[in-house]
Amino acid sequence: MKVEEKKRVGAAVSAYLVLRRGDEVLLLLRQNTGYMDGHYGLISGHVEQGESATDGMIREAYEEAGIQIHPEHLKVTHIMHRQSERLNIDVFFECEKWEGEVRNCEPEKCAALKYFPQDSFPDNLIDYVQDALKSIENGSFYSEKGWK
Repeated sequence: MKVEEKKRVGAAVSAYLVLRRGDEVLLLLRQNTGYMDGHYGLISGHVEQGESATDGMIREAYEEAGIQIHPEHLKVTHIMHRQSERLNIDVFFECEKWEGEVRNCEPEKCAALKYFPQDSFPDNLIDYVQDALKSIENGSFYSEKGWK
């Protein structure tokens, strides 16, 4: 009897930052990225080879918004296992303390950085980001999206 080899799962890991100002969440309007342009998302990016999700989030926060975050100020608030054209593991962090003023450091990729009330997000918010934000608000640590 021949034993079938199991195929291991390979996934892209991305880090997302939920920055709050009172009951508002910072969103950025994507442009010229080739992915979800014209939609709002969070400060985010792919975790690079040899980098932890925490380190990737710290790097992306500095590259996109010019803020410096220390690892001890990041808290994972949600994990999403998401199927799109590829398999994704999305790690959502919250941070209550950072250094520097939030500013648009990538105007070629970001048309706007704006705070929105948690109960009044724009209609063009990326759907899985909206799902994650709702899950965080409801205290749900884990979700899945895109599976049949």
